[in-house]
Amino acid sequence: MARTDNRQLGLPLPLPPALGRADFMPSACNALALRLISEPSGFPDGRLILHGPEGSGKTHLAAIWAEERGARWLEPMRLADELPALLASTEPQRFVLDAAEQIAGSIAEEALFHLINHLAATRGAILLTARAPAHGWGVRLADLASRLEASTHVGLGPPDDTLVIALLVKLFADRQIEVSPELIVWLSRRIERSFAAARRVVDVLDAEALRLRRPVSRALAEEVLAELPQTRETLPASRPEEKGAAWSCGAERLNRALAKRTFSP
Repeated sequence: MARTDNRQLGLPLPLPPALGRADFMPSACNALALRLISEPSGFPDGRLILHGPEGSGKTHLAAIWAEERGARWLEPMRLADELPALLASTEPQRFVLDAAEQIAGSIAEEALFHLINHLAATRGAILLTARAPAHGWGVRLADLASRLEASTHVGLGPPDDTLVIALLVKLFADRQIEVSPELIVWLSRRIERSFAAARRVVDVLDAEALRLRRPVSRALAEEVLAELPQTRETLPASRPEEKGAAWSCGAERLNRALAKRTFSP
């Protein structure tokens, strides 16, 4: 288990996730969203709402777009306070509003309504992320609800098995934990096929390895999965060629990720 010295001593060392384009894992469940944020002509009407479950890549996609288009991040609960400064510019501006559903029922609703109108007038753009489509946010301001629901929506679906493998690779690499390809495949076949389940099992394995001063191994993973709910029933053993095909994507990503991040400060 390769880590920095501080993590080997069990000291807390939060590691930010890698959110660049090279770190993103393309798949059928996110292909449309990735295409839209990469479109040189921008979003239809300058608005895009990415929605999906926790860990589905909404914030990662927003970070790619923000980095490449020079967009500024806004916080939902500070939007009303920042609005006068945002409206002062007549130049095209680009913004990201992460967890946008938090505005529902607050004074931020009116602020977002005015910001959307201002961006339309100045040819700006805004990317919003949320766990659900806009009609499920509970927005009370009718004019804002109408504009949000008319915005382009792209949902991020559940991961397929190959993406679960790649996601596990990335989550371990973000934490600077070196694991074997065999363990990644073994885990992918036993956890629920969801972003949240992959994140949960890596978080628990990381915490237990630090607490017990043990490497992240098959033995530790078996102990952890025995205590976690919603694990998948063990699947039939795959043929060697199937296992190789499933792992090919993950192995390449693991090698790149560890090369870039295992020994990062």
